[in-house]
Amino acid sequence: MNWQNRLVTIYLYVCKHYQQNLWVHSQRMSHYADLSFSNEEVITLFLFGVMDKHREIKCIYEYADRHLRDWFPRLPGYVAYVQRLNRVADVFAPLLALIQQEQETRNSGQAWLIDSFPVALARQGHRFNACVAKQLADSGCCSTRKLYYHGVRVHIIGRRQPGSLPVAEYIGVTGASDHDGKIFDQIRPQLHHNELYGDKAYQRPDAEEVRQAQNLTVLTPVKKQKGQLYSQTTGSMVVYSGVSRSATD
Repeated sequence: MNWQNRLVTIYLYVCKHYQQNLWVHSQRMSHYADLSFSNEEVITLFLFGVMDKHREIKCIYEYADRHLRDWFPRLPGYVAYVQRLNRVADVFAPLLALIQQEQETRNSGQAWLIDSFPVALARQGHRFNACVAKQLADSGCCSTRKLYYHGVRVHIIGRRQPGSLPVAEYIGVTGASDHDGKIFDQIRPQLHHNELYGDKAYQRPDAEEVRQAQNLTVLTPVKKQKGQLYSQTTGSMVVYSGVSRSATD
């Protein structure tokens, strides 16, 4: 999206929500105030400047004064703009809450991915004498890398983002000896209404109970059994040669 489309999009978004309910958060102006430069324009100009990586109001104003006069022909002087911005300052908190709520709704259909990885501070035999970060780090094993180490383990839950890397929603650090399943049991009560994909370390015998209680479907790979042509995890069900059977059968 080029900067012109981004500016128009911000303006239309601000107008929509300001006229619906955000106007109640702005300070009232006197009957004789010059409102030819609207509150919607004040907010739009500030948001556009922040998105353009300007961190000071003066920089935002100077950029608009030099480059956006055609878009904001009624832009007042710097002091007057700051005064108007102060009058609508209370609008930004509910506006950001609306943006966050809409973003969560937009992402609600995107599944979660969970995994962990080791951070080795000392490897193999050196782990026995390691003294680094003893308040958190300890000795553990990473079976995937066939690595015994002294260090920590980083646990991540990311929201799937098609065509790009997942967006991290949870990052935690524990000792190397803490198993993925143990940490998952601590995180899981906070997860609801979605699907979560992980490796076999996150398999649990109470997967169906979790699905019913939290509407959380934990999907993990199932080891192919002898004579099994096709398998997939669907909650607590495993498909054998195209016929659904309970995982306990």
